[in-house]
Amino acid sequence: MQTGFDIKENEKGFIELKEYMDSIKNSQGILMQTLHKAQSIFGYLPIEVQKFISEETNIPLAEIYGVATFYTQFSINPKGKHKIGVCLGTACYVRNAQAVLDKLAETLKIKVGATTDDNIFTLEATRCLGCCGLAPVMMIDDEVYGKVDPNSIPEIIDSYRK
Repeated sequence: MQTGFDIKENEKGFIELKEYMDSIKNSQGILMQTLHKAQSIFGYLPIEVQKFISEETNIPLAEIYGVATFYTQFSINPKGKHKIGVCLGTACYVRNAQAVLDKLAETLKIKVGATTDDNIFTLEATRCLGCCGLAPVMMIDDEVYGKVDPNSIPEIIDSYRK
């Protein structure tokens, strides 16, 4: 897993973010807009990006961190190339979604909410994906997998490693 955020390596991203912040500086809700833009540029919101936003907007770092950690659409940790979400809504849960989630965690050798050491997969538990008739359901990126058998997990994961 990525161990540090390289400011020099991301210099273009900071320039893009600064230009964006300058373009919306007189808008309402500048923090949420800026956090969304920053996450789209960098993939997540490391502390270095939060500090930059704080310095540019005069919003306290504690407030920025609070917003970034409160809303689930934001992440302060890097995400893997492939995002895996396992639905734990009622229909999926009663159809053994927990076993699917457990098998994924075992196969990937990570806990829920974590990213593999090679930065390829991030595993998350989600709520209803709107596919209740296909329960249990998981998504990898934009691909929906329905009626998932935990025994099929290694094969599915291997197809993304290739």
